[in-house]
Amino acid sequence: MRSGENAPSHIGLSALSESGPFAAVRATLRMAAATAEDALAAADPLGITGAVGPPPDPFDARDPNYIRTTLPALQAMSRVYFRADVAGLERIPASGPVLLVGNHSGGVVIADTFVFAQAFYNHFGPDRHFNQLAHDLVFKAPGLRTLVQRYGTVPASPENMARALHDGAALLVYPGGDEETFRPSWESGEVHFVHRTGFVRLALEHCVPIVPVVAVGGQETALFLGPDTRLARALKLDRLARLKVLPLAVGPPFGITVLDFPGRIPLPSKITIRVMPPIDLRKELGPDPDIEEGYRLVSSRMQRTLTRLSHQRRIPVVG
Repeated sequence: MRSGENAPSHIGLSALSESGPFAAVRATLRMAAATAEDALAAADPLGITGAVGPPPDPFDARDPNYIRTTLPALQAMSRVYFRADVAGLERIPASGPVLLVGNHSGGVVIADTFVFAQAFYNHFGPDRHFNQLAHDLVFKAPGLRTLVQRYGTVPASPENMARALHDGAALLVYPGGDEETFRPSWESGEVHFVHRTGFVRLALEHCVPIVPVVAVGGQETALFLGPDTRLARALKLDRLARLKVLPLAVGPPFGITVLDFPGRIPLPSKITIRVMPPIDLRKELGPDPDIEEGYRLVSSRMQRTLTRLSHQRRIPVVG
């Protein structure tokens, strides 16, 4: 199934049935209002204005009604700006815990994550429990944080991963983290998990299947020049901000950015995403799988799919 095509009839949500520019405009205004309220709340710690920020527990921020009313804006962005091509969503279980493992692209402004979240909720409906992980810095940015939190994004931590799966969520994780999402644009066809095997342990501990989600196009939303790990270590960014890289990128409107600051508008690169068949590690590797073998199994299958998708792209950005 492709994003926005033949959505299951069981969704039955009025907001999802709306289409056209007016629905997208209303949804965009709703998102702008939420952003403004969160920014105002952050600037008003005494609560004089009555503006409300996100709840203390990030899991309480996910708001199915907000998703219903704002999804048309993401649908328009995916369809028009990123020309999204998403297939294989039917391979994700319709209920219960599952670990979605994705390759990470696009710096801080992660277009493929936005496209996939839109496609997921369009397919399953906003009531399907879905969480995504993000770096702590996202939740320190008033305005931005409320946009992602209401869609189910929570800070990346072992505790939050375990809690999401315990609650029956589809959990999207990116093992490559900041090192992968800021890898050079000329390495966009490489899965770069930097040998982080935690997702394998997580799947085995919670007895959940791994469903790989492979995306291409995000690393073409800017010219990424690659991470500088030595400077990040020298500045102690790992200890101060949980950052292992200090990357440079080139993109509008400011030209050169560091960690996407002071800001960056992503180029309209075509985003292609494929959801792969579920992987049951114990069925494939035996009752007591080796962690390293599980890591190689998942990452190699994802690499083959990413290589195929990369070879199918004719022109950067255009797709």
